[in-house]
Amino acid sequence: MAQVSINSDYSEWASSTDAGERARLLQSPCVDVIPKSEGEASPGDPDGGTTSTLGAVFIVVNACLGAGLLNFPAAFSTAGGVAAGIALQMGMLVFIISGLVILAYCSQASNERTYQEVVWAVCGKLTGVLCEVAIAVYTFGTCIAFLIIIGDQQDKIIAVMSKEPDGASSSPWYTDRKFTISLTAFLFILPLSIPKEIGFQKYASFLSVVGTWYVTAIIIIKYIWPDKEMRPGDILTRPASWMAVFNAMPTICFGFQCHVSSVPVFNSMRQPKVKTWGGVVTAAMVIALAVYMGTGICGFLTFGAAVDPDVLRSYPSEDVAVAVARAFIILSVLTSYPILHFCGRAVVEGLWLRYKGMTVEEDVGRERRRRVLQTLVWFLLTLLLALFIPDIGKVISVIGGLAACFIFIFPGLCLIQAKLSEMEEVKPASWWALVSYGVLLVTLGAFIFGQTTANAIFVDLLA
Repeated sequence: MAQVSINSDYSEWASSTDAGERARLLQSPCVDVIPKSEGEASPGDPDGGTTSTLGAVFIVVNACLGAGLLNFPAAFSTAGGVAAGIALQMGMLVFIISGLVILAYCSQASNERTYQEVVWAVCGKLTGVLCEVAIAVYTFGTCIAFLIIIGDQQDKIIAVMSKEPDGASSSPWYTDRKFTISLTAFLFILPLSIPKEIGFQKYASFLSVVGTWYVTAIIIIKYIWPDKEMRPGDILTRPASWMAVFNAMPTICFGFQCHVSSVPVFNSMRQPKVKTWGGVVTAAMVIALAVYMGTGICGFLTFGAAVDPDVLRSYPSEDVAVAVARAFIILSVLTSYPILHFCGRAVVEGLWLRYKGMTVEEDVGRERRRRVLQTLVWFLLTLLLALFIPDIGKVISVIGGLAACFIFIFPGLCLIQAKLSEMEEVKPASWWALVSYGVLLVTLGAFIFGQTTANAIFVDLLA
């Protein structure tokens, strides 16, 4: 495959060799100025990775599935029913898969191994910095969503333990949502977020997978054999307006966003070939689609338009099987927050060092103090926002718009720029088709991001 020749100034985007403060999947790029050594294994080297094709499928599925599935029944309600929700997911899946393939192509062409590095190499410094900022904001917003999820599940569990009916007007101070979220965050999340390195990713991944599949199974079972006290609201059969369908897009983007972590997964394969990767991501997205669709359809049909943005909040507090699902989600989120924070902190660290014009090795003396300060500021801000934004639907809507950037805009820009650099090597018809598709991706991503931003700013103000 032809090498992308643009942006070949290593002083702008050379890859750092420091792995201590870098998350493996969201590694922050280029804080030093040393070009890659000629002997470094390239992404195209079949001996450069250890992940099998089947293993890559499950890693991508694991990166895709998560707490975002709790919002899918509400997304079906927003879209206007089962038919609209299915059609929207199926249509977006084509673009989601193509974006993953484009990133693998550009990774091989640019010889870079992480999402940010690919964007830096193919699209240049400005777009690379914007990509890093978007990742930092996205991980920050996801951490807020995780804290809100903890509060949602704890409310129901505490209601059972204290034997209070749902919606009780008064309760002891120690069962107050703000207190329980803060206590859990300070006791568990903050200590796990401060260390320089994280070694519990495998346990977090296991909990996340088990919790996700269990939640999906419970929602399907509860739809087939519903409890007598659960009565659905109106079951919508068509969208209220054509714009209503698009309002469900951020949730779908948030749920299927695994693009940032996909580049390292591609390069970890034993045979990192674009054609093979196409089969990997297609299989992974079909599995994820089945999980999200099962959760969305059954959750929506169980509660109708009355479904809560966090579907588990719609079930009775005393339901034991659902209580176990809540416990799984809490455990998964408790271990996932530090990983997301670690990734966001790595990006912030890279941006700071590049702004100062220093390498990791030159500034290692102040690394600990800076890391603790970054962690405390990040933690306190996310906690404060989570305490005063109790609706997870609002948070997912915003970060879903950012997810659209990773799924559509940056892959589209990479495809356009890569093809512009190869315009003399390919047939005109093929060149124009691929560039046009890149423009389509960027336009679609900009529409979703713009609509989400407008809703977040204006709808709440008008309300």
